Formats: sequence, structure tokens, C-alpha cells
Amino acid sequence: MAHMRTYRTNVKIGNWNEDLRLEEDAKKEYLEKKKRGELAAQKVDFLKQNILRPVNLSVTNDGTLHFGDVVMLLNMGGESRECSTVSINADINSLIKIPSPGIQAPCGISAGRSIQPCTRTAFIITSVDGSPEGSTLLFEKAFALKTTSGFARGLYLTSDLQSFQKCAKKSRLQEVNLVDDCSFLSWWKIVHFDPQERLEYEGQPIPANVKVLIIHCKTNQALAVLGDQILWTTYGKEYEVTAHTFLDSHKAEQDKNHWILCTSDPAGDGVVLLKNPESMANNKELTQATQD
Repeated sequence: MAHMRTYRTNVKIGNWNEDLRLEEDAKKEYLEKKKRGELAAQKVDFLKQNILRPVNLSVTNDGTLHFGDVVMLLNMGGESRECSTVSINADINSLIKIPSPGIQAPCGISAGRSIQPCTRTAFIITSVDGSPEGSTLLFEKAFALKTTSGFARGLYLTSDLQSFQKCAKKSRLQEVNLVDDCSFLSWWKIVHFDPQERLEYEGQPIPANVKVLIIHCKTNQALAVLGDQILWTTYGKEYEVTAHTFLDSHKAEQDKNHWILCTSDPAGDGVVLLKNPESMANNKELTQATQD
């Protein structure tokens, strides 16, 4: 009678020793990464902890914008989009550790639906011609928009000429992102939202918390948020931001191009003031968001 070879369930077969070593090595690598804070989940937590840190917007006692003011760029929304703010669209691939933790350039921009002032949504109105800090910003006067210091490292909002290599991912329109130098491509100017009153307001102080257009000096294209171009980011559903002027049938810029540079209430309670009559319905929501 032929002897039948049998195997017990506890008999180790194949490359069991190699598999065991690989498993131990993988576990060791995991623990080392965890200790260094290099796991993907840890990186996301670290990013959000720093980039969502609250920032105090500037207080404007005279009702106008100034060089050095910390503001939030708010679009009140429209038919296809909600109220949103220009936001740093950084993910874990944007993180750097040397010389200190921060965000590397170039870095993307999106229109986030959170309207709370934080490192991600706050920008500093910065002079490009030597205008002293604290001096009044005027209609049609060039300036730069810089992220706050610290984790965001003072990056500049910039827009490049539309080309095959330099265009927004979804719409293929003129790209807007953040870079670490303030060249002419980072220069912007503000004009009155009503084309018929633009000449009259040229050179006049710009009121804070009112609807305006933000124009790219190099290409003369207006900053825009696109409700039909959805971006799924680390922070959820957001909209694409581009530099493109959208005109209606009367050759006036559409609400995609309308922005409010938000400041804080002079009372010092952190409330964002809005002077646009059409946005008063949203004022309660904005007040609550900035107090949270």
C-alpha cells in the first residue's frame, strides 16, 4: 500500500521565513514613520492644524483699505456656487520641513467654502512700489497679495499668461497660484465693479468690505471663481479660481469676478463687516462664522 503524504495545518510551507521577515520589516518601517510623523494621516492632521489656524483680520477705522492690511477675499456666490474665499490649496505633497515646517511654492489656489479667517484664507495687501505700510490703497494702484507669515511662508498670489503649460487644470483658462517671489506677474489692481463709474473712482481710496474687481496687471484679466469647475481637495468640495473676465450682455463683469476684501469690525469683536446692500442677507451667516 502506497504511503500517503499528509500535511498538518500548523506545518509551515513555502517561503514562510521570508514572508515573516517582510512582515516584520514592514511593521518596523510603519512604527518608524509613525514616530517621525510621516504617515499620510499624520501629515494631513499636521497640515490642517497649521493651515486652519485662526488669523485676525485687520481693523479699518477709516473704512478704507491700506497697505499692510490682512484681509480675506470673499466671493458672495451665485446660481452655481456658494459663498467662497480665495484659499491656499495645499496638500501633503506641498509640505516641507527644511528650514522649518511650511508650504513649498508653487502652490495651488482654490475657492474654499469656509469663510473663517485663517492662515489658509488670509492675505496681506503688500506694496510693490515702496508705498509705506499703513498708507491708503487707491483704485487702479498696483499691489501684491501675500500670505501671512509663519507656516505659509509669505507666498504671493500670481497669475501666469495662458499657455499650454500654464493654465488652470479644469477650465484651461489663465492659471492662478502662489509663488515665492513678487514679480510683475504677482501685481494686481482694484477697480470699481460698475464700468460706468470706473473713471470717476480712479485714484480714490478703496472702501473695505464692498464689491470690487481684482484685475491682474500683466494680462488685464479679472480674478474669478468658477462654480461649474469643482475641485475635490484635502478640505472638501471647492471651486477653481482663475484670471478671466466674464462679461454679461451689457459688457459688465459678471458676479464670478465680484470680490469683497473683508476686514474686521472696529469694535474688535472679529466680525466681518459687509456694506453691500445685496449681501446683507448673508451678513448674519458671515458674522456667526467669524465669531466661531
